[in-house]
Amino acid sequence: MEFLKSISFKHLDVLKEVGNIGAGHSATALSKLLNKKIDMSVPNVKVVSFNELTEWLGGPEVFIASVFLRIEGDIPGSLFFVLSIEQAERFVKQLIDDANFSLRQSTYDEIGLSAFQELGNIVTGSYLSSLSDLTDLHLYPSVPALSFDMFGAVISHGLIELSQVSDYAIIIDTVIKEEDQQEVDTVKGHFFLLPDPTAFKKLFEALGVTDDD
Repeated sequence: MEFLKSISFKHLDVLKEVGNIGAGHSATALSKLLNKKIDMSVPNVKVVSFNELTEWLGGPEVFIASVFLRIEGDIPGSLFFVLSIEQAERFVKQLIDDANFSLRQSTYDEIGLSAFQELGNIVTGSYLSSLSDLTDLHLYPSVPALSFDMFGAVISHGLIELSQVSDYAIIIDTVIKEEDQQEVDTVKGHFFLLPDPTAFKKLFEALGVTDDD
């Protein structure tokens, strides 16, 4: 818990700025994909212990849709983009214009899955690109992997890729909406960035924030 106590508002502000820059890039790409104006924002960022991460989402048995990739390079770790099943379905329905699309069945529509995969590719790629540009660090993402499962199973599978379990996670809330869209129709997701234990300090130093700030 000593590490969490050392996280200041400045640390979180810097992470939020990285998220907003990535969201801006994602919004531009999604606008072109959908041929309509898309806005993305990052209303909140926090750093939590790994145990708190599962509790924060609602427990290990919450069913989710996720895109996972492994990050190699200067700050190795894992990155998840997570949506509730309801939010994932909402996005895909808007994208493919199919009100009957569902992720709650044993067989999924390939067009819908491709749409969700594209969303994941865009948002994770934009976030990592922004992080790399702001830090001048070399980051190499793996091929994104889709999962529709309980959160406990998804996160455990992703952490198998790690040589050791991450101690802390950065949670970056993300809101996706069409221009002038009502709040009830927005898509709300989350990035979970889990740097390897030795990577946190290097990440903040590269962002210009030290433990003394």
